[in-house]
Amino acid sequence: MTRTEFIIATAIILFVAFCMGWFANWLIHRFTQVARSDIEELDKMSQELHEAEETRDQAITYLQQREAELTNQIAQTEAELAAAMEGLRDARHEAEALRAQLESRGA
Repeated sequence: MTRTEFIIATAIILFVAFCMGWFANWLIHRFTQVARSDIEELDKMSQELHEAEETRDQAITYLQQREAELTNQIAQTEAELAAAMEGLRDARHEAEALRAQLESRGA
């Protein structure tokens, strides 16, 4: 093999290696490239997720406010119940005192 043949063979081998590398790179980019429709779908899903999170946050805020209102109403109702029970207790004592007074006068 002469020097010229060696140089030509080496050049051919390097050119084939370059072509194989370029083809492999092209294949990798071809299969890993994200389609525009996929990007748009991901953007849409991201927007829907963001809206769902906002809705969830609003629902949580509403429920917390409603819970506070109901807790306040329960506290007020319990206070009214305690006042009514106290009034009833006083009325019973007064009624018993009046009965006792009537019985002592009637006897």
